[in-house]
Amino acid sequence: MSEASYNEIIRDAGTDKARHHDDHGVPFLVDIVPVALDPAFEERTWRDAQLMQITWLRDRHRDQLELKAPVTLEAEQFLALLTYMQALRDWPQSPDFPHLEHRPTAPLWLAEQTA
Repeated sequence: MSEASYNEIIRDAGTDKARHHDDHGVPFLVDIVPVALDPAFEERTWRDAQLMQITWLRDRHRDQLELKAPVTLEAEQFLALLTYMQALRDWPQSPDFPHLEHRPTAPLWLAEQTA
């Protein structure tokens, strides 16, 4: 293999090319075809992650109520949390799904609880 071919195919191939070999083992470059991500899959993944991040907060509140212990959340906060969780569950059935600008919005106080 010439030095020019080596430089082009092996050393300086770049990130948008993949090296393959012909039947005789001679390397050559082919373009990497970018994989298009499925927006609906990406949104469901985001939604699932959001639910996982806040489920503990709902569970803690329910446990505190069952134990008749002091609760961390006020009643209005708990209702807002449950409403947000339901909106997340319903998100994939929304006519606006999977457009990011229509995602369910978390209550502002939630960031302080989950930080």
